[in-house]
Amino acid sequence: MDLFDFSSREALSKQSPLAYRMRPSTLEEFVGQRDIVGQGTLLERAIRADRLGSLLFYGPPGTGKTTLAHIIAGTTESEYRELNAVTAGKKDIEQVIEEARQELALSGRRTILFIDEIHRFNKAQQDALLPAVEKGLVTLIGATTENPYFEVNKALLSRSRIFQLKPLSKENIRILIDRAVKDEKRGLGLMNVRITEEAADFLADMAGGDARSALNALELGAATTLPNESGEIVIDLETAQQCIQKRAFRFDKDGDEHYDYLSAFQKSIRGSDPNAAIYYLGCLIEGGDLESICRRLLVIASEDIGLAYPNAIVIVKACTDAAREVGFPEASLNLAQAVLVLATAPKSNSAATAIGEALADIESGKTGEMPAHLKDAHYAGSAKLGNGVGYVYPHNYPNHYAPQQYLPDALKDRVYYHPGDNKTEQAGEAYWKKIKGQE
Repeated sequence: MDLFDFSSREALSKQSPLAYRMRPSTLEEFVGQRDIVGQGTLLERAIRADRLGSLLFYGPPGTGKTTLAHIIAGTTESEYRELNAVTAGKKDIEQVIEEARQELALSGRRTILFIDEIHRFNKAQQDALLPAVEKGLVTLIGATTENPYFEVNKALLSRSRIFQLKPLSKENIRILIDRAVKDEKRGLGLMNVRITEEAADFLADMAGGDARSALNALELGAATTLPNESGEIVIDLETAQQCIQKRAFRFDKDGDEHYDYLSAFQKSIRGSDPNAAIYYLGCLIEGGDLESICRRLLVIASEDIGLAYPNAIVIVKACTDAAREVGFPEASLNLAQAVLVLATAPKSNSAATAIGEALADIESGKTGEMPAHLKDAHYAGSAKLGNGVGYVYPHNYPNHYAPQQYLPDALKDRVYYHPGDNKTEQAGEAYWKKIKGQE
């Protein structure tokens, strides 16, 4: 690096956002994630010993994934290269691998390659990494906000250790806010900034576990607040509220977390918790994916409520049709009605169990030829084949029921439908036992 490059980087560093400038450079400065990098943990020991294998850091924005990679860069004796999957392509990967090969041949030094947002690499780009990772030519460190089990090739997953980073606690973010206010070299210390306790608590709470969001709001407050008579820039609660007016929400309808919210949504309805169900509905509405909500509600009506309240699917169909017709924001009312009907309704999974068991038998080959009397007899010559011969027409008998075999011989004693213990199905079961003379 020449003098001009050094001066340019120094200038750029000073003009960088506060969150970037305050990024910890050592494990001692790193805040949060103690179960991953706390003293004595596997990753902490590996970083200090400079004995890292390939790693994948997975978690929401602002939790320290890139920061950990930079800390590793500052402690390792290996060569360190960095790519961002948003802008890098297969040629960039190949160039880094070739440089790693030359470095290993000339100096014996390994290369650590950090790839930010690795989930944005397509399969071909990820495949290009595999031989170098497998041979140990490069040690891969990937960072992703998406579930790596969905977004990263299985071959790379099998050669990497996954560490999941969680949203930072409110206390963690308070530490980072206080540090940024006091730091004279990288933070706001030379600006004579003071933040009130109420304002700091508000920012820490509204950041939603995202340190970057809190520090960006803090920087905005400092930059837009005039000094008082004493020359002090005071960030009070009102200023903080203006700088971060909406709590950070991590839900992305196009991301893998979308399926986590849908899962929690259905499980809350299945568990008859209307409060949790409405909360997760709100999260899904915030994500803006009306179609996914409507489809899932229609599935729940049959899978989890089913025959315990057969009219549930009629109500849900009406509500989802109405939601599609009116659109957001009014659609939230139709969806809330459907959710509360389902969450408070009696539950039965007998329909789901019945079709599940039937499909399992069919897929495993447990089938047989249907009884001849059930076959179509509406064409010439069918009787010669025995089709329809001996069929008993139930409507000609009392209670519209007459005993006869319907399942194939191989399955004639198989029971797929097990009535639930709800009023509707118990009443149905009692009726049919009476009609069939089983009582």
